[in-house]
Amino acid sequence: MKLHDSSNVNWTRIAKMYHTANFRVISCIMLATFITPAFALLHSKNTFSLRHSHSLAAQSSLLSMSKDHFRPRTNRYGFGQQRPVRCPIALCSSVTDKQIPEESEPIRELKPLKEDEDFIKAVEEVKDAALNVTESSVKLTSTIVTRGPGIIGRLLQALVATEFRDDVQRRKKTYVSDWTDALDNKRKCIPAILFLYFACLAPVVSFGTIASQITEGSIGVVEFLVASGGAGMTYSIISGQPMTFVAPTGLTLAFLSGLYRFCSLKGIPFFPVYTWVGLWTSFFMITLGVRGSSKYIRYCTRFTDEIFNGLLSLNFIYEACASLRRNFLLADPMNLSMPFVSLSIALGTSWSTAKVIAFETSMFFTSKVRAALKDFGPVAVIIAFSAMNQLPSIKKFGVPTLTVPSTFQLAGGRDFLVPFMTVSKNIRWLCAFPAILLTSLFFMDQNISARVVNREENRLKKGAAYNIDMVALGIIIGVLSVFGLPWMCGATVQSMNHVKALTSQKFNEKTRKMEVDQVVETRATGFVIHAMLAATIHLLPLLTFLPIPVVSGVFLYLGRKLMTGNTFLKRILQSCAESNRLPKSHPINVLGRKKMNAFTLVQAFCLAGLWAFKQNSSTAIFFPGMIGLLMAIRTWILPNYFLEEELEALGDPTPR
Repeated sequence: MKLHDSSNVNWTRIAKMYHTANFRVISCIMLATFITPAFALLHSKNTFSLRHSHSLAAQSSLLSMSKDHFRPRTNRYGFGQQRPVRCPIALCSSVTDKQIPEESEPIRELKPLKEDEDFIKAVEEVKDAALNVTESSVKLTSTIVTRGPGIIGRLLQALVATEFRDDVQRRKKTYVSDWTDALDNKRKCIPAILFLYFACLAPVVSFGTIASQITEGSIGVVEFLVASGGAGMTYSIISGQPMTFVAPTGLTLAFLSGLYRFCSLKGIPFFPVYTWVGLWTSFFMITLGVRGSSKYIRYCTRFTDEIFNGLLSLNFIYEACASLRRNFLLADPMNLSMPFVSLSIALGTSWSTAKVIAFETSMFFTSKVRAALKDFGPVAVIIAFSAMNQLPSIKKFGVPTLTVPSTFQLAGGRDFLVPFMTVSKNIRWLCAFPAILLTSLFFMDQNISARVVNREENRLKKGAAYNIDMVALGIIIGVLSVFGLPWMCGATVQSMNHVKALTSQKFNEKTRKMEVDQVVETRATGFVIHAMLAATIHLLPLLTFLPIPVVSGVFLYLGRKLMTGNTFLKRILQSCAESNRLPKSHPINVLGRKKMNAFTLVQAFCLAGLWAFKQNSSTAIFFPGMIGLLMAIRTWILPNYFLEEELEALGDPTPR
């Protein structure tokens, strides 16, 4: 065998191979160093461990390659002598082409190690994965940009009911005219604003005084003025049907009284519980409105409407009579004339208000004069009786007047924002249960008030929007609850008076009756009226001149006015009437006296049960649930005893 000296080795080719191999190894290490962590964040821990093991294998392979290149080698002559081999790169720099023979022994090719092959495969996999991730990211981004709006739109369509979207489409067309119509009918709107200001102020002040008594000064007149003004202005802007008014009601006051008594008995702070009940109620109301639940109000038939309106009417009259009765109980023995003078002022206010409004249908003077007396008459009556109470001959009797603070201050000097996070999480969740009851009350009260406004007899042209009204009320309740202000809801009496005050009538020669000509459907009147209520806090000293019997007289008038058109109350009076003097279409002539009186008696028992449930302090908080019971009685019980033809004759057909 021919021996070759080491000088014949082609070191230039070896150096080039070494340089290329090292460059590849270093490039792979850098690639693995920067790409592997990024890829690992997008994959599972197992994938990361696999890539990390390949990186470690590559590093160990590099070390083994370094040792293989620089380890001492045995002598080629086989004598076992060892000498270090110089670095191939150094040899390349020191050896010239002339020193290297042209003919040399072919160099054996270096076989890559198994670790190098695994490492190269791992790097290729990382590169492929990185490219796939990049392509996926680009596709995902383009999909979000192009299809995202459509996906969000379909999601909103799934969450928002068709009924709510229809309300929005219907009312947005008339939103601008809801404001401009008032400018075109200033002569009709200005008197309505003045009358309704006092008509709305009386319940606010009265309920504020009563609330101050039942909550031991926690909520008073100032809170009711601020809440009524702010809620009314907001409702006139964002509601669907602006002809409906929101205001404090006796039923809401009954629930407030029950909630305060419950918190007092359990030793729980009232305002945090009040806020959480209101927030839950706000959430429920908004959800019901967005989901179009107002369509279920059709199951609240005339049977329920008439009982509910009868309850409201009875509550107004009861509050007025309770105030007058209090004068007799608390009268000074040395001044027993005061209760009788107060009674005279209340009855005079109620009677005079009813007469000046009814003057529109009389035959005296011209139609313009009668319309002016009807519009400005109630305001003039309130001012006249308040001025009369300041006369020395009347003032000596000491007729009680409104008691309000002289400056703007919340009851008890509390902060405006309620610290509602101070109660435990359990109490926050438990507040959802009374909120369900309050939601049922607001659902009924709001939708019944809106339905009274939207009924066909009023001839409104712009359409209803029950679901938008519920969402608007839910937003208002949430804001009022956070600030500890009294809740507002649909007020049937004020809403009816709002419609009537903006209604123009004409005499029909054929029927010989007054009929509705047109109604000014506007948001401006409600906004201005409630802005004046909010501004009343700057006129608190002047309210002390308003006699409480005058407020009681307005309550008597509103309660009596609410009875108008209630066939349930009419049937009570007609139960003993002679059938020959009644129209042929009257239920007595169609069904017989016994059948009609049976239906009327059921309504009377339901009304009595509601009243007793509301007046009982231990059950007042659960009172709203009883209203839902009326719908259950009408839907499932009465059809077992009355045929559909009989229910139609009574004016209460079953909804389809």
